[in-house]
Amino acid sequence: MTIDNKKQADGITMEQAFIRKLFLITALVLVPVGLATLSGCAKSSAAEKSSVAAKPAVPVTAADVTVKTIPVQIRAIGSVEPYTTVAIKTMIAGEITEVHYTDGQDVKKGDVLFTIDPRPYQADLQRAEANLSKDVALLKQAEANVARDEVQSKNAAAQAKRYNDLFTQGVISTDQNDQFRTTAEALDATVKADRAAVQSANENIGADKAAIESAKVQLSYCTVRSPVNGRTGSTMIQQGNVVKANDVALLVINQIEPIYVTFAVPEQQLAAIKQYMASGKLEVTATMPDDANKTETGTISFVDNTVDRTTGTIKLKGTFTNSDRKLWPGQYVTASLKLTTQADAVVIPSEAVQTGQKGQFVFIVKPDLTVDVQPVTIERTIDDLSVIKDGLKPGDKVITDGQLRLTPGAKVDIKNSISDNGGIK
Repeated sequence: MTIDNKKQADGITMEQAFIRKLFLITALVLVPVGLATLSGCAKSSAAEKSSVAAKPAVPVTAADVTVKTIPVQIRAIGSVEPYTTVAIKTMIAGEITEVHYTDGQDVKKGDVLFTIDPRPYQADLQRAEANLSKDVALLKQAEANVARDEVQSKNAAAQAKRYNDLFTQGVISTDQNDQFRTTAEALDATVKADRAAVQSANENIGADKAAIESAKVQLSYCTVRSPVNGRTGSTMIQQGNVVKANDVALLVINQIEPIYVTFAVPEQQLAAIKQYMASGKLEVTATMPDDANKTETGTISFVDNTVDRTTGTIKLKGTFTNSDRKLWPGQYVTASLKLTTQADAVVIPSEAVQTGQKGQFVFIVKPDLTVDVQPVTIERTIDDLSVIKDGLKPGDKVITDGQLRLTPGAKVDIKNSISDNGGIK
């Protein structure tokens, strides 16, 4: 019996036999492949576990969450302005014969700046003094005339009275009596004229004295002096130029000790500013833009009397002694107005605060030296510190550097930590 006949006798057709053979061949091929795949997966999982276990800790720096007394401040960009700005002009006309300073020099009140040719004004003064001398001589002459004519008038009056008595007795004629009376009256009028001349001479003397004072003032204007302590700018009119009275400015002097810092704050802050100003002077600090460590401290000396409607702000001025001249006119600074202080404020270094899609957060260090993400609410920022309103408590430790390599649950190695006073320990 042949094989085919035997398969048919067993009830299996040729097609069924072919399928069985194909299945057996496939099984023989796939089973080893599957076993190899399972073995590879097991090895990969073990390698990943080994890699995770061997992943090194991320080096970071950290800082403690602390409690401090923090100033409550209003910050704004301010500009430095001179305490006084004086444009020096001449009060008289003439030629500038000498300049007594150099550009950018410090001058004191009363220092000589310019000299204007004084000769015309010296001549005016001498003329006024000569007129005074002449009128004084005329006064003396008039007073002498009064003295002489008063004597003559008294004598004439006595004669007129005596001859009038003789006329009454019929001793002399009417013509003689009238002659003596007329002479007495003429001399009396002369005395009155002399007294008027004396008064006129006195008035002329007064005018002469006023002219002398005016000439002295005009002569004094030939020497132009500094009216304030300050620093000179560039000379606008050089030696040899002829200037007019009260024309162009010869020089501008800025007083920079003390000095002003002007800045504007939102009008919503006005009520708080007025409230704290009622208790005393408010402190304001000016920080230089090039160096945060360069600061000057002053006090608020001016609050504008109106709010700027276009910006919704109100202008304030702080006065600074500026003894070391850190502040310079025209400079921009950061003005910090201190209203009061907040005790027991929870603070962290500002570099610890990160910003994500859900808001601000920090990486907090857990006791097992792993980190977790902690959302925080920042009340305000003071210098390099952030005041925490919610999310942290004193004693927590936050990451201040190395956050880019961190994920929740990551192991950290704290290389150093920032102490309470901001230093490194």
